[in-house]
Amino acid sequence: MIIDANQAASHGTDEFAYLAGQVDALNSRSGRSSVAVPVVERVTVDTATGSISALRFGTDTPAVVLLHGAGLNAHTWDTTVLALDLPALAIDLPGHGDSDWRSDADYSPAHMGPAVADAIAAFTDTPITLVGHSLGGMTAAWIAAHRPELVSTLLLVDITPGIDGGPGPAQLRAFYEKAEFPSRDAVVDWAQSFGMGGDRADTERGVFFNTRVREDGSVVWKHHFAELARHILPGAARTEGTPALRLDTGWDDLAAVTAPITLVRGASGYINDAALAAFRERVPAAAIIAIDSGHNPQETNAAELADIVREVAA
Repeated sequence: MIIDANQAASHGTDEFAYLAGQVDALNSRSGRSSVAVPVVERVTVDTATGSISALRFGTDTPAVVLLHGAGLNAHTWDTTVLALDLPALAIDLPGHGDSDWRSDADYSPAHMGPAVADAIAAFTDTPITLVGHSLGGMTAAWIAAHRPELVSTLLLVDITPGIDGGPGPAQLRAFYEKAEFPSRDAVVDWAQSFGMGGDRADTERGVFFNTRVREDGSVVWKHHFAELARHILPGAARTEGTPALRLDTGWDDLAAVTAPITLVRGASGYINDAALAAFRERVPAAAIIAIDSGHNPQETNAAELADIVREVAA
């Protein structure tokens, strides 16, 4: 069952209030006025392992579906989708945003993939360009391998299976070592100290969507992943029964993908030279594009990333 949700009622504020400002910023940077605020709504679909929530941009069937990274949510793609100007669906992964938390607390790609694939099938009727960032990229690879009828082309954003155990995941774990803050401003300071987000206004917007305020005024992460990252990312001492986040199984998924594959690598992102070399060797047919960004180009270089997605989708 598909439900159109009223964003103002369900969130206590208009979750799309930032879009007009993002459009103005995009047009100002380009010196044009070609970007406009699209029709956008929050939609939800029930799956066997819980509901999946998403943002649907445009009134036509989505041509592009976007999956965010660990600890983020569908709104991380807002600026990219605005610049893309194609009908798109940005999905909240299980345990993130407005999607249900998994009862087994397992957010590995193979366990999230079936529910996310069902959500894609519910909102599309032709194969789509599937874009996945970080953990969302490995989930996208699983979907492209196991549900090939859904995917016409696969685009990975700053992720390969080879980064598991490298500095990127270790940095992410360090970021989530702190789980409670006195204010959202403090969360913004913390995020910017790790180089996450764009300018302060962009980071403030991201923090708004990714945190909740307790009755005592303290601020905590909204998503389930923050509670798990300290235990499941490389270098952590896992408690018994806590699943390990294995990305290296993604090599098998990528080998099974029949759709064209493109990798976008942030110049200062998580893919080091060794991981890139392994990707070239194991996925030799893939196109590789470098972009001037860190790990989150959808937030720091959205216009260029949108150009790449548009070209790949075409």
